[in-house]
Amino acid sequence: MRIGFTLPYLHNVAHQAARTAEFAREAEKAGATSLWVGDRNFAAVNPKVGAGGVGNTIPVEYRTAADPFVLLGVAGAATERVLLGSHVLIAPVYPPVQLARSLTTIDLISGGRLIPGFGVGWSPEEYEGANLDFAKRGARMNELLDALELLWTEDPVEYHGAHIELPLQYAPLKPVQRPRPPFYIGGSAEAALKRIGERAEGWLPACIVPVFVDIDAVVAQRALIDGFAAKAGRDPADIDTIMRVNIVEGTPLGQVAGTIKSVAERTGIDHFMVESMSLPDVDASLELVTELTKLIQRG
Repeated sequence: MRIGFTLPYLHNVAHQAARTAEFAREAEKAGATSLWVGDRNFAAVNPKVGAGGVGNTIPVEYRTAADPFVLLGVAGAATERVLLGSHVLIAPVYPPVQLARSLTTIDLISGGRLIPGFGVGWSPEEYEGANLDFAKRGARMNELLDALELLWTEDPVEYHGAHIELPLQYAPLKPVQRPRPPFYIGGSAEAALKRIGERAEGWLPACIVPVFVDIDAVVAQRALIDGFAAKAGRDPADIDTIMRVNIVEGTPLGQVAGTIKSVAERTGIDHFMVESMSLPDVDASLELVTELTKLIQRG
């Protein structure tokens, strides 16, 4: 089983972003398979929609977030083997050329270890801050994937869509991974699952230990993905799954490890990334990495 952990990008540990290289090196030594970032551009004071699209409140942990691209680049330079992923970037709010350039640079720095994970997000204000229509985020995501495909595989390149416009331009800088880095997409709504089945190389589901671990839902969602893939003429077995595991403060690590093993047994998922948003500092994050990796490796 493969286990990954989040870099110091969020809440308390974001204030210690200067220790990102140290964290990445030590996590790799401890046996981590992958290192991750999430993405919060900002937290609205009076949100129209709450965290995860539920209610109208956003937790304090989301108010402070370091730049995910910078942290992945630092981690890539400081390590040799760990994969480097985003679970997830709110991709439609970024200009496609700049998004492609940032991710290409990370893939080059790391020697081809990037796992670019995308989602459409749930915050209307984050789209307003980028002068974009929240209601059209799904359509923009579809065009963004088209644009990235071209930016990563062609030179020169142009793209003309309803939501994204790329004038004819040179694009000689390409990622290490060929023909391009894999598309990993998060989400549980049918539209997201359809997009994954038709277009992605990976799915990024999530659970919260111990308050929200719905294995039956994960199995059902994966079945939908497989069905959409088959209809699109794709082999469902070619679509990977990496599950995000958020830990509620105070949950014993033995319980976290047991939950991960149960999910793995029932779903076949063999790669998990773990995040605890409440940790006070990077030292506590490294302790989590060391202890949970040992528990998982014991089998």
